[in-house]
Amino acid sequence: MPDAASPHRADTASGKVGLSKVAARAGLSEATVSRVVNRRQGVAEKTRDAVEKAMAELGYERPVRGQLVAIMMERVTNPFFADVAERIEAALAPHGLRTLLCPAFPGGVQEPAYVDAMVDKGVVAVVFLSSSNTVAMARTRTYERLRLRRIPYVGVNGVFPDGVAVPVYSTDDLLAAELAVGHLFQLGHRAIGMASGPAGNTPADRRVRGFLEAMDRRALSDAHRLVVRQSFGVEGGQAAAQTLLARGATAIVAASDFMALGAIRGVRRLGCSVPGDVSVVGYDGSAVTEFVEPPLTTVRQPADRLALEVSRSVLALAGRREVPVGELLFDPELVVRATTGPAPGRA
Repeated sequence: MPDAASPHRADTASGKVGLSKVAARAGLSEATVSRVVNRRQGVAEKTRDAVEKAMAELGYERPVRGQLVAIMMERVTNPFFADVAERIEAALAPHGLRTLLCPAFPGGVQEPAYVDAMVDKGVVAVVFLSSSNTVAMARTRTYERLRLRRIPYVGVNGVFPDGVAVPVYSTDDLLAAELAVGHLFQLGHRAIGMASGPAGNTPADRRVRGFLEAMDRRALSDAHRLVVRQSFGVEGGQAAAQTLLARGATAIVAASDFMALGAIRGVRRLGCSVPGDVSVVGYDGSAVTEFVEPPLTTVRQPADRLALEVSRSVLALAGRREVPVGELLFDPELVVRATTGPAPGRA
């Protein structure tokens, strides 16, 4: 007798493949096939492989309606990540999928614990939204557990360690730095500083690399001295700005909007003005940056396009359809507002 939790039988008259056909092809009971389809524990690896093979041969698609997609994210307070998560949820909801937000922040419940708790709860895919996939030398236990249970996953803004071949959707951080530096250079700034996140964070490292390359293209020497690594957030931006001003910077490229807001606060606490004395460019493009005073010039990540591609990928993977692996880069957009102006003396 099939499990009570087994999916509804497909209508054989419609040409769709039901559990009975998969069970017959695999030479197993429908109850066993149901446990594999629903990714239940207690199934031997050899048996699971036989069912997966039969499903692939017959073109059986797992039903996904009513099941969960877990979104792992570290910075739940960052408006950009919240926006992407909300857009993913909106795109998946019409297909009957529900999203579950998993804040795997430092010191809290970590990703392996979430995976252990969710694998038997109908999770069909996991989205790593700038979480462990952004950390160099991240532990691979989470990914190994997902692969063992055949739960697909995708990444946003960070590739996975050990060359794991999965879909990743990222903003082009090198282009983002070029847009910010190019804008400030056109305004006459030459002592341009970079306030970035900690070393070992993939987006932060990429933004620093893009910054240094953009400065080098303009023959601006000593750029390394004008890079300050700090924590992501307002406090980190403030500390970085005060260091950069002491080193003579007249403009600051921040690695996040929050760091940019902190940089503005740091500039003001030193008795300087934005943009009269120091120009500041943020990164992310959170909606709130339009309403701060002065409105923040920023490099906007394409949250809408990122979320759409992630959602398409999740739907395909949940249905056991192939999705191109590797990293797909999306172009950011420079949004010029009121925190950037001519370099001092060039107005």
